[in-house]
Amino acid sequence: MKLQEEGEEEPKRKPRRGPKNTPYWYFLRCKALIKEDKLAEALELFEVQMLKEERVQPAESNYTVLIGGCGRVGYVKKAFRLYNDMKKRGLVPTEATYTALFNACAESPWKDSGLQSALKLRQQLQSKNEELNLITYHALLKVCALCSDLKMCFDVLKEIVQKGHVLTAETFSFLLMSCIKDSENGFRYALQVWKEMTKLGIKGNSHTYNLMLRAARDCGIGDPVLASELLLRPPENSPQLQLPPGKRKERMRNWRKKGSESVAVQLDVEAMEKQLFQESSVQPEEPIQQQNKDVNQAEEEPAAPDSPSVTHSGAGALMRRDHREMELEQAHPSQELPFCNLPNLLDSRMPDAAVVSLGTVATPSHRLALMGDVEGFLNKMKEDNAEPNIKTFTLLAELVEPQSPSESSLLALLDEHKVKVDVTFFNTLIRKKSKQGDLEGAKRSGITPNKYIYSTLIAGAVRKLDYSYLTEILRDMRNNEVAPNEVIIRQLEFAAQYPPKFDRYKSRNPYLEKIDGFRGYYHRWLKVMAGEETPHPWAKYRTAKRGVQDSEAEAVQEQ
Repeated sequence: MKLQEEGEEEPKRKPRRGPKNTPYWYFLRCKALIKEDKLAEALELFEVQMLKEERVQPAESNYTVLIGGCGRVGYVKKAFRLYNDMKKRGLVPTEATYTALFNACAESPWKDSGLQSALKLRQQLQSKNEELNLITYHALLKVCALCSDLKMCFDVLKEIVQKGHVLTAETFSFLLMSCIKDSENGFRYALQVWKEMTKLGIKGNSHTYNLMLRAARDCGIGDPVLASELLLRPPENSPQLQLPPGKRKERMRNWRKKGSESVAVQLDVEAMEKQLFQESSVQPEEPIQQQNKDVNQAEEEPAAPDSPSVTHSGAGALMRRDHREMELEQAHPSQELPFCNLPNLLDSRMPDAAVVSLGTVATPSHRLALMGDVEGFLNKMKEDNAEPNIKTFTLLAELVEPQSPSESSLLALLDEHKVKVDVTFFNTLIRKKSKQGDLEGAKRSGITPNKYIYSTLIAGAVRKLDYSYLTEILRDMRNNEVAPNEVIIRQLEFAAQYPPKFDRYKSRNPYLEKIDGFRGYYHRWLKVMAGEETPHPWAKYRTAKRGVQDSEAEAVQEQ
């Protein structure tokens, strides 16, 4: 066999002999490869075998299936190259093509460039007066939710409503995803979006319920006075639902066709948007704040016999008890009486009239309590026929108060709902243990801690300046062959530095006596531990002949 000399051109591949495969055969084969997560092979099959070797004229479906595959992994650059090539061949893109392109933008690793590509495509479609279906609009909403902000989501939502589309739980799921990006006010925004969804008669599904748990985990409620004003206000002050003129019969037909997931009324998007982003109209001495003041005084002084007492719950919801309950409590001082339940703000009905306002809602467990805590949350899911999955329970495990009865009941509830436990769920419980600096406790489940667990353990050890424990953690990582990521390396580099003002020759510090031992072990440890490499996000999808790396700047498409 003759070896190829350096600089010699690669010999051309001989065309395949025999009957050509049809475009439909290639469509099915590419679809199957993409389903097996073999996008690179599907692209190779299309670009080399189909177009170059067999020279089969492609159909729209051949391009759309590949653009869809690129969309699922956020390979924006390739998706738009295929789209442009498709148009050059005179093939007409379909709504599925546009959906796939918007989805690629939403999943892009570089959100700014993904957003710019999506906006440019949207502008082109508007200039051609292209009518989009709800699925395509949902893909565009996803771009706004992941790459922009809630205000842009409302811009798209207005267009969806104006075009007469029937809103579904999926529509609202993208609004909830956008709410979660606001770490300060996101939980309050999510509760307001949820309220408007339920007023339309749309029930939450497993995905939307899980998004509410994410909002409770990652976001605050913002100004508690404003939150009280917006979340506890009477329903008549909320945005109105409208039937669009001339569309009643059409909407009713859609409603009958699509069932309980759709609605026959139209949301006043502008009123909803105005309500979400309004500022508090309550002045410092208005009733709600005055009630908070009265509560603080009530903790210091006994309430007058003829006035109801006010109690501040652990979750920050203020509650009232009536005269009858107080009389019973006085008559049976040793007997525990059932206290009024916390409000579940996911309930479409107004909260208990005894709730005066929301106080400080400072922690994730407090925010979970405002949705009924574990039991109330799962009961509300059952009411909506939404089945909790392992993601639901993993999020609940992150939210519940450590060492509380709710945390203890999670495993039993998993069995009750017949949900199979996975490693992620156990890692969540382990991570909570890790925050207490308990390596052995974190390993009691029999599952090897992952890099996130070790990172949490390292952070705790660094805070305590416990270098012996830090060395033990590194030894455990080495034994379990868990490669450190960039975050862990930064943590360890920080731990290996002497404090700026510490002079080990002038004074002794019991907490720092073992830093030299740790530094020595750490530098030896670095030599034997291979760091985790972060590959280019599109590397695995490039075909064999495409060796040029796509840079972030190249992600902006020429459409």
